[in-house]
Amino acid sequence: MKEDGIVVSSMTFKVILDAFIRSGKFDWALEVLDDMEQVGTKLSPYMYNSVLVALIRKNQLGLALSMFYKLVEASGADSICVNELLVAFRKAGMRLEFKRVFEKFREKGFEFDTRGYNICIHAFGCWGDLHTSLMLYNEMRDRGPGSAVKPDLCTYNSLIRVLCAVGKVNDALAVWEELKESGHEPDDFSYRTIIQGCCKSYRMDDAIRNFNEMQYNGFRPDTVVCNSLLDGLFKVRKLKEACELFEKMVNDGVRASCWTYNVLIDGLFKNGRAVAAYTLFCDLKKKGQYVDAITYSIVILNLCREDQIDRALELVEEMEARGFVVDLLTITTLLIGLYKQGSWNSSERLMKHVRNGNMVLNVLRWRAEMEASMRGSQDKRKDFTPMFPSKGNLSEIMSLINRSPLDPGPDREFASDVGETKHDEKNLWSTSPYMDQLANQIKCNNHFHQTFSVSRGQRVQEKGVESFDIDMVNTYLSIFLAKGNLSVACKLFEKFTDMGIDPVNYTYNSMMTSFVKKGYFNEVWGVLHMMGEKLCPTDIATYNIIIQGLGKMGRADLASAILDQLNKQGGYLDIVMYNTLLNALGKDGRLEEANRLFEQMRSSGINPDIVTFNILIQVHSKAGRVKEAYKFLKMMLDAGISPNYVTDTTLDFLDKEIEKLRYEKASIKLNNIDGSI
Repeated sequence: MKEDGIVVSSMTFKVILDAFIRSGKFDWALEVLDDMEQVGTKLSPYMYNSVLVALIRKNQLGLALSMFYKLVEASGADSICVNELLVAFRKAGMRLEFKRVFEKFREKGFEFDTRGYNICIHAFGCWGDLHTSLMLYNEMRDRGPGSAVKPDLCTYNSLIRVLCAVGKVNDALAVWEELKESGHEPDDFSYRTIIQGCCKSYRMDDAIRNFNEMQYNGFRPDTVVCNSLLDGLFKVRKLKEACELFEKMVNDGVRASCWTYNVLIDGLFKNGRAVAAYTLFCDLKKKGQYVDAITYSIVILNLCREDQIDRALELVEEMEARGFVVDLLTITTLLIGLYKQGSWNSSERLMKHVRNGNMVLNVLRWRAEMEASMRGSQDKRKDFTPMFPSKGNLSEIMSLINRSPLDPGPDREFASDVGETKHDEKNLWSTSPYMDQLANQIKCNNHFHQTFSVSRGQRVQEKGVESFDIDMVNTYLSIFLAKGNLSVACKLFEKFTDMGIDPVNYTYNSMMTSFVKKGYFNEVWGVLHMMGEKLCPTDIATYNIIIQGLGKMGRADLASAILDQLNKQGGYLDIVMYNTLLNALGKDGRLEEANRLFEQMRSSGINPDIVTFNILIQVHSKAGRVKEAYKFLKMMLDAGISPNYVTDTTLDFLDKEIEKLRYEKASIKLNNIDGSI
């Protein structure tokens, strides 16, 4: 047709374009577009929608974005290509570009379809923006019953995932129950989302209940669901149940992945079964399967904790021989171990066996630049300026925690007490009244930031080159803080914040931990204020530090109040937090509260560990409550937990207390006899 000079209509070209795109021939589609422009064929704006989709699927996002803006200006962009573009940006983690497309589309007065709303709700939720997610849900709901755009199963799945991601698991469970009553049938993704949310927040009873319900409804659990359950059970110290689940997983034909074995090995190490974990690791190596760089990193981390640095370095050499890349997390772990042992010069041996040469050069160059900057003179203008300025003290912590972003005023409760919230526009016929109430509370506020994260801060984020600086800041902070060099760590923190590098929650938590150990509670308060100003979400580790600090200040009453507030806000308590609070209450003489907290811990599905029992035995022994101390010792032995050196020291003290009581009883009896004579 081209050779014969036949003018092809735009409709024919559109058919050819769509055919090439459907068959995945994106390059041919772009050539056709060039031919159309060369022959001067008049193209409608909608013609470019197909080309835009082709560019997106070819991963030419920059070119696709520029074409999108032209289409929007020509009022030719449709919801299909916008949805494709948004999905591509979300998968690529391009948050700013996603937001620009989102705002540009709305600015021109275009309306999203149901899929577009679901994409945006999911994306903003993944980035911790609960306000925007619920605002979009509000828009969908307010479109009216006659509209084709309304919440569907995908909307509920996205919102449940959002609520779990920002730490509001109580709200997520309430919406989950509404989902099952709304006429929508949960699918396997629905069950996976709620089970993972419960496991991450230590709600293992809820996780197991939904897991059983999932099987009852005919859904076969996949590897991802089983891995989440395994990880959760190990975290709540339910070793027996975790091993039984793994056996059931194998018997039911669920494929065990490398990640499954990593969870097993890590869980066995953390539950005091180091021999079993190392044996499993060696067996997997012999079979030549299910072992990757993460497996090695887990074992190396635990060897470093046991001060077996030489064995850890041998494993690094073994990693290299097997072709695995030694990542930054493994390097960090070994650098900290070497520094603790005073073998800093041995780090050269480590660097010789790192396969990724670029990483070695980056680490060495970063270290040299860091040490040079640290030797630089301090800015005299900052000599009398506190790094973490604040007014008040850590004892005023409740005034900071009570200031919830979803709280529009002193007369309104948080979203977890949403049943008591008053709202003029209440739809009595709504299938999701709880979800509507959450959305209405968001509607009353113009801002939201994530205040609590279910994901615990990592020492190394591993987000690629763009996060290398903050990863290395965290690495060297860990090294200096491990040696107690708080002043050097503070100087490092100041240097890099001045350079514009934003700290993450692990960075703040590390600083606060050291301040608590030194007794600098005002500085802890200042760090918390800075986290709020930087919109950096607190996590469970942050709350552990706060409770530890309040315990050292003798404010166990405030520590208990924080626990209640965290529960109200949908947060969760891990075993470290329970142990920290038990220790604070016990040392403050509040033994009845400590015993009630212990029962709450067990009823919540978390099994106590050796640290829990050591604390309870110790505080009851020092309070002279010998019978209760022995009761906890018997419970520990019945649970199959072996005493350690801390237990032995406590038992020595307990034996002395028993002898003291026997002596006192004998003296009283002798005095009574003398009196009767």
